[in-house]
Amino acid sequence: MSVIKNLYYSSVGKKYIMAISGLCLLTFVIGHSLGNLQVFMGKETINRYAHFLQSNKEILWLVRIFLFTMLVLHLWTSIRLWFENRAARPIGYFGNPTPMSSTFASRNMMFMGIVLGCFLVYHILHYTVQVSDINLIGKDFSGAEFQIKGQRDVYKMMINGFSHPLVSLFYILGVGGLCFHISHGAHSLFQSVGINSQYYHRILEKAATILAIILFIGYVSIPVSVLTGILK
Repeated sequence: MSVIKNLYYSSVGKKYIMAISGLCLLTFVIGHSLGNLQVFMGKETINRYAHFLQSNKEILWLVRIFLFTMLVLHLWTSIRLWFENRAARPIGYFGNPTPMSSTFASRNMMFMGIVLGCFLVYHILHYTVQVSDINLIGKDFSGAEFQIKGQRDVYKMMINGFSHPLVSLFYILGVGGLCFHISHGAHSLFQSVGINSQYYHRILEKAATILAIILFIGYVSIPVSVLTGILK
């Protein structure tokens, strides 16, 4: 019980929680990207992958609950640490409003978190809950038009879902914000657990940037391919 209490109240404990939850969420982002990229392998492949996920609802909902828990913990610790840092330096930096030791990404993590939250809500309503009023094409993804033999035609959903330029643009901006967040957070989580030597910091910082760029290209390639007619 004392261990949980220390994690809850101490800054170090919050950093550990934020790092572990962030790593779990990053693992999902990578896996989700690999799953989505199967759309380039054809309708049968992506639909078979989607059917596999939907046919294991018990596992799917356990994963969703776990990810939601990790997201809540990540947000909670981020907000608490942000307020603690603000309280520790209420006046700010005198004569140097932009600290040299921090990056633009690190100074705007809270703002990016809010933007990502809005994007996440929209993305879930768009493809998971399938609210037809927000896809801007006037089609109901839960209807018979988007089913094959009683199974969801995810390939057709993705093509139609990204066919509207505004939807694709918002998706690209949202993914950009996510990858911007990863570029800082992916290496910061190692600092949070004590791996903070200057040598490893440089390596991890470069690795996080490369990972963020790869993820951005992977995610954005789908709406861009739909808009340009490569996927149809």
